[in-house]
Amino acid sequence: MRETRAVLWDMDGTLIDSEEFHWLAWHETMSVEGFEITRKQFLASFGQRNDSFLPLWLGQSANRRRIIRIADAKEKRYRAYVRTDGVSFLPGVSEWIHRLHRQGWLQAVASSAPRANIEAILESLGAKNLFHAVVSAEDVSRGKPDPEVFLVAASRVGIPPHRCIVVEDAVAGIEAARSAGMRSIGVSRDGKYLAADVVARSLELLSPQTFDTLLSTGVKKK
Repeated sequence: MRETRAVLWDMDGTLIDSEEFHWLAWHETMSVEGFEITRKQFLASFGQRNDSFLPLWLGQSANRRRIIRIADAKEKRYRAYVRTDGVSFLPGVSEWIHRLHRQGWLQAVASSAPRANIEAILESLGAKNLFHAVVSAEDVSRGKPDPEVFLVAASRVGIPPHRCIVVEDAVAGIEAARSAGMRSIGVSRDGKYLAADVVARSLELLSPQTFDTLLSTGVKKK
């Protein structure tokens, strides 16, 4: 009998491309607060927990209550965009998720996004039943590159780290996967360097044996 295995999916930039929705929501929210952020500032923060970069944007005016209020306002705007305009899987993602599901892989979303955002995305995609667990910002105390989010996800699906593959598009996420003792597949749509075990511009370019082969090679011990 084949040993059980799992795939842990990052969300933004990996399952979907929601960068524009995030940018619009942040730009509008910060404008209301009297701050004009640049696209460069936004991109530097993308994929991180809100409480890790908002203090840098707000400077001396940052306090916990204000950070929470602004973050909540931004996420509400983001979810409104998702529900109004909808989202779709990035190329190759839907095919892989369904293939892995048929093959008996357990799958989880492991993201630094708020749980309400993840639920809105999965509802828009019609994909809730394909994932066995969801780990969000509320479930961890440390963001990527700390491995906590992936270790929690592995625990929730009941699979040891060495039997998990992480799919990520961010440098910090790949580092987190490595620290967790997991194999990784990097999605580099713009050609940026990712220190993953396998890197592709799109998941549709992967061979049908990629996940099986990657897990069979094992994880090198540090």
